[in-house]
Amino acid sequence: MFKKILIANRGEIALRVIRACREMGIKSVAVYSEADELSLHTKFADEAVCIGPASSTLSYLNTQAILTAAEVTNADAIHPGYGFLAENADFADMCKNHGIEFIGPDGAMINAMGDKASAKETMKAAGVPVIPGSQGILQSVDEAREMAAEMGYPVILKATAGGGGRGMRVVYRPEDISMLYEMAKSESGSAFGNDGLYLEKYIENPRHIEIQLLGDSFGNVYSLGERECSIQRRHQKLMEESPSIVVSQSLRKQMGEAAVAGAKRVKYVGAGTIEFLLDKHGNFYFMEMNTRIQVEHTVSEEVTGIDIVKQQIACHAGVELPKWMGKIRLRGHSIECRINAEDPGKNFQPSPFLIESLHFPGGKGIRVDSHIYGGYQIPTHYDSMLAKLIVHAQNREEAIDRMIGALKEFIIEGPKTTIPFHIQLLENSEIRRGKFDTHFLESFTYDPSRE
Repeated sequence: MFKKILIANRGEIALRVIRACREMGIKSVAVYSEADELSLHTKFADEAVCIGPASSTLSYLNTQAILTAAEVTNADAIHPGYGFLAENADFADMCKNHGIEFIGPDGAMINAMGDKASAKETMKAAGVPVIPGSQGILQSVDEAREMAAEMGYPVILKATAGGGGRGMRVVYRPEDISMLYEMAKSESGSAFGNDGLYLEKYIENPRHIEIQLLGDSFGNVYSLGERECSIQRRHQKLMEESPSIVVSQSLRKQMGEAAVAGAKRVKYVGAGTIEFLLDKHGNFYFMEMNTRIQVEHTVSEEVTGIDIVKQQIACHAGVELPKWMGKIRLRGHSIECRINAEDPGKNFQPSPFLIESLHFPGGKGIRVDSHIYGGYQIPTHYDSMLAKLIVHAQNREEAIDRMIGALKEFIIEGPKTTIPFHIQLLENSEIRRGKFDTHFLESFTYDPSRE
């Protein structure tokens, strides 16, 4: 087992790893920027090292400063948390070259899973369902028409050099494909100087479902069930839950087995997540693999009783996972709300002000993962998340009611936060019935007057 772990991160995830280290009898080292000198992770770690000024480029992304801090403190491992350097292939390899264990995959695997085309082909070879589509650039509209007829409408034409929705057209009817093909081709050529297009099956009203995995160096990979992550704004998750209301026991088994097969294919070690799109017919398709701990790992911990961060550390220390993980059953229901320093009444404008007073909610089944305190000045340089509020209850209805109660008890004075947004969201009848998809927030209206 490791003797000392440096946490190359800040905020709540740094505290989360520090607590796991403490319970495992491992010394912890915090690194911090000048803006985070008074942050709690610097106080609760066994040691703390300043690695640069406020700018993340000069501090939390400064690989040389972090490696120097690890060497000076004799840390034998680095935990990157999420964000920053967590999926930086070069940093993972630098750690290895310095004889320091990177608690995550090596650079080659990060690159392989980070490249969407490579990851898709790898998963396809492992038998994981992938979204049907062209193997390369379409050569003609006739080829597009033939492929669309084979895979079934609707389909989506995408610019190979695309981004921002340009060079993209959804085709619902065969008679429209010629016109939309030319439109997409013209737009792509104008926007990117490349008019190449490819074709994919268009997944209507999808759910974003991800499978939490743990893998060890003995070839064992286990699924810890699914998380429902469909409530998103501009592809940023705001609320997550486990289990998903639309995933049956048989579908859970199918998705879990597919995710495990994919992870075994690449000999994955540690905590990772495979993300799927689930259509309204119950078909699921590989989207991507995250080679790190995720923000929402908490809900999986609550319904499985497993400390995922401790198991992640153990896996990278060469410890074999217990066989009983292969028979895990989800217990009850858990929901997480991300509490951000943003004003939902002003299009989620950042609100990085002094926290004048603070009260965390409490009671049975309520957990708060946070780094804030009364008198804390929210830095302007980093992500706006202040806390993760997690509840666990016997069923989804109780979990929603418990979360609403906890949100109403959660008092942060000073900045505007997303707390009132989450209350209105969870009071929405469609959310309570589980009738939502990844586009739900496009039609959800927040009422600031109800704050």
